[in-house]
Amino acid sequence: MNFKKTLFLLVTGLSITSLGIAGCAPQQQDLEAGIQPSTLTGQTETETPSATTPTTQPQERPGDVPYVPTPQPVVDAMLKVAKVNKDDVLYDLGSGNGIIVNTAAQKFGTRGVGIDINPERIQEANENAKKAGVTDRVKFVQQDLFNADFSEATVVTLYLLPEVNLKLRPKLLSQLKPGTRIVSHAFDMGDWKPDQTVNVDGKTVYYWVVPEQVPANLR
Repeated sequence: MNFKKTLFLLVTGLSITSLGIAGCAPQQQDLEAGIQPSTLTGQTETETPSATTPTTQPQERPGDVPYVPTPQPVVDAMLKVAKVNKDDVLYDLGSGNGIIVNTAAQKFGTRGVGIDINPERIQEANENAKKAGVTDRVKFVQQDLFNADFSEATVVTLYLLPEVNLKLRPKLLSQLKPGTRIVSHAFDMGDWKPDQTVNVDGKTVYYWVVPEQVPANLR
């Protein structure tokens, strides 16, 4: 009887233990499933990857101009005078909070690139692009303007300073294709006379078109 009783207890104990393991298994599998790497993102399923996670680095040198956002009415006037459309590629040099690039993408479907040396501005511009729902049309690059390649642009926008415009002018005229439109808020380009000047709420917008033959005095 003792042997049978012992055997019965052993069998019963094993059955209870097996039931306990079986009951825990689904919960353990669910937890593991929740942290399996996604084959699409390489991240865990519980994480939500950001479409506009900015890649920034320490600022390489002080900026050439103080940061002052371009007012929306001026942005609208700049895009209007340049006749921006969905087939354009717009480069904004010193893009700040991204308002020009993001507005062009949102209103006209324009592809755009913003270049700024300040990592905080790049992060802000990316956040604004996400809010505007245009992350598929724009990107923001942390870079020194004078080291940048903007030869793919069909439209270039600026809100810099007169001396920076003049320093940048030879690069613009050498890199950009004839017919490329350039629009500057507030500041001109010295003896390169604008094709058009627009006044918006007391602020001036200058507009140029890159010529087929660049005069020697502008190079």
